[in-house]
Amino acid sequence: MSKKKRHWLWNLLIVLTLVFCAFAFVLHYKNWHSIESGELSITSGIYRQKVAISEIDSISMVERIPEMERSHGFSWRAREKGVFQDSLTQSKVYVFVDDLRQHKIRLVHHDSLKIFLNFSDSLLTQKVYENLNEKLVLKFEAQK
Repeated sequence: MSKKKRHWLWNLLIVLTLVFCAFAFVLHYKNWHSIESGELSITSGIYRQKVAISEIDSISMVERIPEMERSHGFSWRAREKGVFQDSLTQSKVYVFVDDLRQHKIRLVHHDSLKIFLNFSDSLLTQKVYENLNEKLVLKFEAQK
């Protein structure tokens, strides 16, 4: 019996593909956020949004996200991430949802742009919501 030897290029291509897939999974696995110097930054893989806290119009907790058409992004199990099109207003909606079963933060900025955000840890979602809500209350009190 003769053994066929696989060419080294195919082996390299298989390994590089597996490394690339693992890297993409790690980047999109969870939402990364930071609130620094008056700006909220949300990152999940290739999707990223930076919103100045002074530009936030409203913030609320919602149980479900509305029906939308996906421009680009993905849904996998209880995760949903990407850029969507609101079917009513035809505006862009950015979705960074780690768990569709939990409550989400609905953030409206620049009058009509929306972001839906939550984390796999519901306590972290609540903490971020309270932190942003507190900063908004301070912003509105300063405007009075």
